[in-house]
Amino acid sequence: MRLFVALDLEDSIRSRIARFLDGVHGFAPEARWARPESLHVTLKFIGEQPEAQVDEIKRELAGIEADHFDVHLRGYGFFPDTRGPRVFWVGIERGSRLTSLAETVDSKLTSLQIQKEERAFSPHLTLARNAGASGSPRRQKRDRPNQSFQRLQETLAALPAPEFGTMTAREFFLYHSQLSPGGSKYTKLAGFKLR
Repeated sequence: MRLFVALDLEDSIRSRIARFLDGVHGFAPEARWARPESLHVTLKFIGEQPEAQVDEIKRELAGIEADHFDVHLRGYGFFPDTRGPRVFWVGIERGSRLTSLAETVDSKLTSLQIQKEERAFSPHLTLARNAGASGSPRRQKRDRPNQSFQRLQETLAALPAPEFGTMTAREFFLYHSQLSPGGSKYTKLAGFKLR
């Protein structure tokens, strides 16, 4: 099973982002655009795990004690950079509680031989990927300057940074990701309350 841990979005935030997507997706029609209902803030990508390990993962995550916190979503950017963009994303102001929760999830799961993250936590919402390209935020050897998001970049540069609002994270979730030609489908397997 392909698994990850994430925060869900409040409906009001999801609606604002959906309206934003409606207004901009035509400027990069060849990109693979995320469906608004699938948007989430990834805390930890776990990857492929045997189904038998899901209960152990749930037990580890249930043992996390953390307080609820606010998450502010605003602005946008491109991974790995604007010259060779592969991913278009919405920014999330990284507060200490969000970072702490991501680091705690990462640390807890190492007891199950799930690899610890090598890079610093960089919260974002992926809105679109360059068709056929890796979704990795890091530069890849095959990366070359490209114009896949050029019209979108030019359009957004003329506008103020979008504000999507603030939500309170009160729970995080273990998700199952099923890949398909029409895009990934995400199913919540368990929720874990924040104090």
